[in-house]
Amino acid sequence: MKRIFFPLFLVAALAAGWWYVRDRPDLLMPIEDAAERVTETVRETAAAVSAPPPLRKEGEAPNAQLTVEGVVLETNRHRADQGVAALRRDPLLDAAAEAKLKDMFERQYFAHDSPTGEGPADVIAAAGYAFVTVGENLALGNFADDRELVQAWMDSPGHRANILEPKFTEIGVAVGRGLYEGRMTWMAVQEFGKPLSDCPAVSAELQASIEDGKARLETLEAEATALKAELDEADRPRSREERDAYNAKVDAYNALVREINALIGRIQGEIAVYNGQVQAYNACAQ
Repeated sequence: MKRIFFPLFLVAALAAGWWYVRDRPDLLMPIEDAAERVTETVRETAAAVSAPPPLRKEGEAPNAQLTVEGVVLETNRHRADQGVAALRRDPLLDAAAEAKLKDMFERQYFAHDSPTGEGPADVIAAAGYAFVTVGENLALGNFADDRELVQAWMDSPGHRANILEPKFTEIGVAVGRGLYEGRMTWMAVQEFGKPLSDCPAVSAELQASIEDGKARLETLEAEATALKAELDEADRPRSREERDAYNAKVDAYNALVREINALIGRIQGEIAVYNGQVQAYNACAQ
């Protein structure tokens, strides 16, 4: 009968419990690109603005008179006629519309962008209104009443689109009479909005957790890489003390690998949840 002999150093190694998983770092997967892509998606979605060219009235109406309440009422009447839900009046959008009206009279311009470049989104944000998307209608001239004004907007494709846009859920209005280009005339402003609160939230806390996890992952990977280099360069231990020290490093390396892989799993799970939130937000915004 043949006898089987094990090399003495292998027997000693098995007895000492040597184990060293050299390929485990291959399981470390990058997540940097995915986290940056979903963040950029949210920033792009939040900037939608609809602002058709301002409307000027041709001709004059005697005894012209406009009211905020009447403009809101007429706007919602047209929406109801088209089967679109009524707009809620919002005080922050009212404040934005009033600020826009005052600025146009004071600085003598009639445009969506001010002489210093502030557009509808800037004015609305300055009023404290957090939005997904906004729109602005402007009108200048002595319209007979609220009905004639809103009908004039309805006869203009771009303004009509804002008035009937289903994604807008709130409105702010300002009307006023003042001196413009040397004559007394009326100006009217409609600010439309879909507030951020209408859409599912994208968690800033979750995004911060992903970023913190990525930073921790980089630290752990650097530690594991340095420790693996030590193990790769180490001579074969001979004494029990050397074996114990070597095995302690192996244990430390494998513990790092387990922590890294667990962290990767956690971050990937968080990114999946975050991506789902972004997709729900984008669907709401669109």
